[in-house]
Amino acid sequence: MSETDLVREWFEIASTDLLTAAFLFDKMRPKPLEIVCYHCQQAVEKVLKGFLTSKGIEPPYIHDLENLRLMCVEYDRSFETIQKACLKLRGYAVSTRYPNRPEIEETDAVFALEEADKIYKFCANLIPALQHHKEGTSS
Repeated sequence: MSETDLVREWFEIASTDLLTAAFLFDKMRPKPLEIVCYHCQQAVEKVLKGFLTSKGIEPPYIHDLENLRLMCVEYDRSFETIQKACLKLRGYAVSTRYPNRPEIEETDAVFALEEADKIYKFCANLIPALQHHKEGTSS
């Protein structure tokens, strides 16, 4: 698989996570807020790893969005602009999937959906081969 194909695959899987999160939020009752937030975190993790792949870096097997974001900053300082969202979203990687999880409100899920979509578009915009992927979940 070529590097470009691998980058595209990262973004396609991320898009599926975003679409799944949006579907669950819109259609399920009660809303599975924890799983929505988890899928948003997963989408951001995958686009950050896709960006790193586009720079010839094999992404590490980690889930921490802040560590991944810092790796991306080494290649593009504009990743500083997504720090706040990454810090908030990173907590949804593990804690939302187990008992005694933190209380998540609908506003948290709305934030996660919006920010994950923005980060998807932000990252896709930085990779010329992915210009048709900039839509995120808005398409």
